[in-house]
Amino acid sequence: MDKNLVCKDCGKNFIFTEGEQNFYREKGFQNEPQRCPDCRRARKSERMDNRRFSR
Repeated sequence: MDKNLVCKDCGKNFIFTEGEQNFYREKGFQNEPQRCPDCRRARKSERMDNRRFSR
C-alpha cells in the first residue's frame, strides 16, 4: 500500500509507492525516505558538485 510522507527539507507531502517500498526492502534499507524526490535530487546534485570542487 502506498504511504503519504512529509519531506523533512521542504515540508511537502509525497507518496512512497508500494514499488518503491519493495525496492527499498530488496536493497536492505531499514528506513523510509525522509526527503521528497525533488529534494533528494537537489541534495545528490549538491553533493556531486562538492566532490568535483574539493579535488
